[in-house]
Amino acid sequence: MIVVIGLGNPGEQYEASRHNLGFQVVDRMAQALKAPRWKRQFGAVLARGEEAGRAYCLVKPQTFMNLSGTAVAELVRFYKVPLDDCLVVTDDLDLPVGKIRLRSEGSDGGHRGLRSVIESLGSAALKRIRIGIGRPPEGRSVLGHVLGGSKEEQAQLDEAVELAAERALEFVRSGRFENWSSPEPD
Repeated sequence: MIVVIGLGNPGEQYEASRHNLGFQVVDRMAQALKAPRWKRQFGAVLARGEEAGRAYCLVKPQTFMNLSGTAVAELVRFYKVPLDDCLVVTDDLDLPVGKIRLRSEGSDGGHRGLRSVIESLGSAALKRIRIGIGRPPEGRSVLGHVLGGSKEEQAQLDEAVELAAERALEFVRSGRFENWSSPEPD
């Protein structure tokens, strides 16, 4: 089974935040796959189905970002999913707004949600898609930046979410995943 984990924070107040881009990618995938209804299990909401002869599970942990690994580890262990079949989708402060980076493994890069997943699974050998949200302007807090949104950036982020969903869907349908970076956004 291919497992795609979108990282974010539960609750309506966070839906449009930069920190919920992982949830947005998984939601777009669910629409494209015509996934069954979401179900609560393992401290997450899941949509399981089959596409191109491959079983998949879309995951949105319902813990807050910094504790995402708890739900992910429980699910991965229960279904005995090899880490090579797991993909984590998250925002990234250190990438320019709208830039996408795919990596087959690596560090958490300072992202606490990804750190939680890595620590809970005991390995950094996870595929990941990172979507750039850029650093906040001087004088603005990181927390306010990641939990906020921006009308000026919305078109770039929507485009990035769509492209990230396409890349994740390719992984679900073919099992192939290659390191890749999008060009710098305009």
